[in-house]
Amino acid sequence: MLIDRSTLGVARTLVLFCLVANPLAGVAQTQPQDPKGERDVLRVFTELVQTDVMVFDKDGEFVNNLQREDFELRIDGKLKPIEFFERITAGTVNEERQLAAARGNSVADHSLNDSTFPLDRGRTIFFFIDDLHMDLPGTALTRKTISKFIENELGQNDEVAITSSSGLIGFLQQLTDNPAVLHKALERLRPRATRVTDSERPLMKEFQALMISRFDRGTIDYFVDAVLRDNPGITRDSAVTMVESRARLILLQGSNITRNTLAGLEGLIRGSSKLPGRKIVFFISNGFLLDSINSDAMERLKRVTSAAARSGVIIYSMDARGLVASLSDISEAPTFDPSGRYDQSLRGELAATQDGMNALARDTGGRPFFNTNSMELGVKKALTETSTYYLLAWKPEPTEEKKSRFRKIEVKLVNRPQLSVRVRRGFFDIEPEPTVAETRKQTTPSKAPPKTSDNGLSEVITAPYPNRGVPVSLSVSHVNTPDKGELLSTSMQVPREFVSFGLDGDNSKAAIEVAGFVYDDRGRVGAKFGERIIISGTDKTSVAENRNNLGDINYNFPIHLNPGLYHVRVGARDQVSGKAGSAQSWIEIPNVAAGQLTASSLLLAERGETIITNAATGGVQDNGEVSLNVSRRFRRQSFLRFLIFIYNPGRGSDGKPDSAVQVQIVRDAQPVLTTALRRISSEGIADLARLPYAAEVPLMDLATGRYLLSVTVVDRITKSSFTQRTKFEVY
Repeated sequence: MLIDRSTLGVARTLVLFCLVANPLAGVAQTQPQDPKGERDVLRVFTELVQTDVMVFDKDGEFVNNLQREDFELRIDGKLKPIEFFERITAGTVNEERQLAAARGNSVADHSLNDSTFPLDRGRTIFFFIDDLHMDLPGTALTRKTISKFIENELGQNDEVAITSSSGLIGFLQQLTDNPAVLHKALERLRPRATRVTDSERPLMKEFQALMISRFDRGTIDYFVDAVLRDNPGITRDSAVTMVESRARLILLQGSNITRNTLAGLEGLIRGSSKLPGRKIVFFISNGFLLDSINSDAMERLKRVTSAAARSGVIIYSMDARGLVASLSDISEAPTFDPSGRYDQSLRGELAATQDGMNALARDTGGRPFFNTNSMELGVKKALTETSTYYLLAWKPEPTEEKKSRFRKIEVKLVNRPQLSVRVRRGFFDIEPEPTVAETRKQTTPSKAPPKTSDNGLSEVITAPYPNRGVPVSLSVSHVNTPDKGELLSTSMQVPREFVSFGLDGDNSKAAIEVAGFVYDDRGRVGAKFGERIIISGTDKTSVAENRNNLGDINYNFPIHLNPGLYHVRVGARDQVSGKAGSAQSWIEIPNVAAGQLTASSLLLAERGETIITNAATGGVQDNGEVSLNVSRRFRRQSFLRFLIFIYNPGRGSDGKPDSAVQVQIVRDAQPVLTTALRRISSEGIADLARLPYAAEVPLMDLATGRYLLSVTVVDRITKSSFTQRTKFEVY
């Protein structure tokens, strides 16, 4: 049931607005602890190596109910006992705990109930676009595929990043759940046209150069005959030397481009190792060649495979050329070749350019999707088949060797030949030495970062992924003010459990450093803040009790900004323990001055007591405290209260707006509450260009879990609508 509070008057609704708009640094009420107590402890083993395995039947369906004894594991051909075995559902809290157990670790996180996420799916997905090997049609197909994913497949709790081998996407290639950021990243995708160039004729393609390096007689003879025809008087041996030198130069160009692609992919995978659970990488490319003579591509494939095994990454390769019969470029002048030898030398080119993509997928436990113009079907298939897997772990043999070796993994099913097994092909037991280029980069002196007063907190904030040493909550919201325009409010919260008290003379004291940065979509800092919050205790005998008497630490930073897309990063450090944490979020501030229907952010608060309704007068009276909810976590016994401002509603002939609102609460893509359209009252509101609407939802009928609150405003006069969404959690 939704309780409409718009009839209570504007003054009541503005109370919540003031909570968001005004800066504060204080202490909030302490939330009750998990009544279930500590979680069950999983059985763990020490010094284990793990690998994930997927098993499919002949119809491509995942096979459930397999047991440890159904599997046979071999490392470098040697049979290994399986010490740990679990069936895992990807994207859940249990996945992180099970993976930690298989490594011989345990996860101690008592801030959430196990029952919070039984059905909520949260996938980590990367789209790595090899724009160094992509043409204009491939770019168009890639944009179409990812755009359809964003609109139709992006889950409620998914986090997605769109990255490229050239880095052209820039600051936007970050994990996010914000569709606006992902669409903006797609807009920046461009074909780089970084092609291997050859100014001589007949044109020698990279594949032909590769065949020459492999001593393919037909290809060599064709180009040698062309050289002899154009250069009368030279010997055939000289012509062969000229052709081989030309081929070597072309291969060196191609190897540099491929090296950049694979290095970027490896960096992405290694960086994702700090993220929990299994990660999916869609590697989208027009293909590249593997040259084992003039490049280190084969070794780099092993490095990517090993990094994927260590980081829990599975790769699905997708050919952006779609359904093609040949790789002939109609923009190039045709080669005069009555004998047909030129075309003969290009046979096998398509398959050769797919070999590396095939290896990346197969060796990491994924699979390739080639020769199709419907890549979105491949994306859907990959997401479905990676949702469940088996986790196997084994004890490595002790060794005194310090040399890195690539270990081969084999997993078979005992007496189940009708089933297919998909598993990673191998890993380096010891991380290989950096390449020459990487060593040079690491040893090159760089300018030291400027010293700041935050004791390294800036480095924590600007790291690629949030640091959970201290679980900082972040809420960013925007409202439009009549005098100064758009106001962005950054609210952060530090749980009291992570505040440490130390002695300061006869008294105890805690100190929390908070800081933050606001970036535009190009990565330029638009604002920054920092403050030291001091919390005084009573006396030296109450150091332990002070934390129990403390509420969560809240801090708010308001700033006026122009409309646009912004990225907010914040961090907090406890000065006594030295522990730090960070959080980050995107927000899009609309251009209210454009005159179109739009709205503020959804401002959330929590009320703990029940509502008293006067049956005689129909009046509604609060009987409990209302507090701004920064963490967006709500107790089941409470009420979620929200406030939204509708900007630029249309006006009727009477000068008044005619707007209605519909509220929907969604969990795991399924609506659990949907209200009918309700007209928004404008009585007593002086500024009709900023129409407020407030309501609250009792949460006692909702199961614990993550939800999406969606508020849709319909303007009946202008025939337009606008939807604002935000996530919250019930525990």
